[in-house]
Amino acid sequence: MTTITHLLYLHGFRSSPQSTKARHLAQLFRDRWPQVQWWCPQLPPSPAQAAALIDEGTRDWPSQTLAVVGSSLGGFYATWLAEQRGCRAVLINPAVDPARDLARHIGEQAQWHEPGQTFFFQPHYVQELRALQMGPLRRPRHYLALLATGDEVLDWREMRERYKASVLKIIEGSDHALSDFEQHLPLALRFLGLSPL
Repeated sequence: MTTITHLLYLHGFRSSPQSTKARHLAQLFRDRWPQVQWWCPQLPPSPAQAAALIDEGTRDWPSQTLAVVGSSLGGFYATWLAEQRGCRAVLINPAVDPARDLARHIGEQAQWHEPGQTFFFQPHYVQELRALQMGPLRRPRHYLALLATGDEVLDWREMRERYKASVLKIIEGSDHALSDFEQHLPLALRFLGLSPL
């Protein structure tokens, strides 16, 4: 398996590059694989703008050695990118139908890591999410999906069905944030062609 040269991390709804998983991965790559280009952007609330930012920021990245890690809504965006670029993706409790799920969250939202910072989730963002929805996966084995049965936000069974032909790791218990993420890092790193910890 080809070792990655570029890694993109995409956070979830209301999250940020300050998430525990993002900061842990950033530090790990600085320490162990400084040659890998790392990028974890703050995604705008608008899905169309988020997609444009991701596309523009990775346009010059080589698809064969690019990989993306996405959590929750970031997993949905990661699937969108991986389907277009043919790259590998590690998905952490990925959102399967965020247009349906986030329609209930229209209005002002607080950032998870900075509650004083708010944004407004606009009604038309739901349609923008629908526009990014991918059909059946063209390269299902390019995905590793880490799914927690204890996810309190999304239904892990729906995720399992969506990624049933992919590399699946069903995690008993845990939670939506996958608080025990570090335990599953060796598997994710091997999937990315990197030597495990």
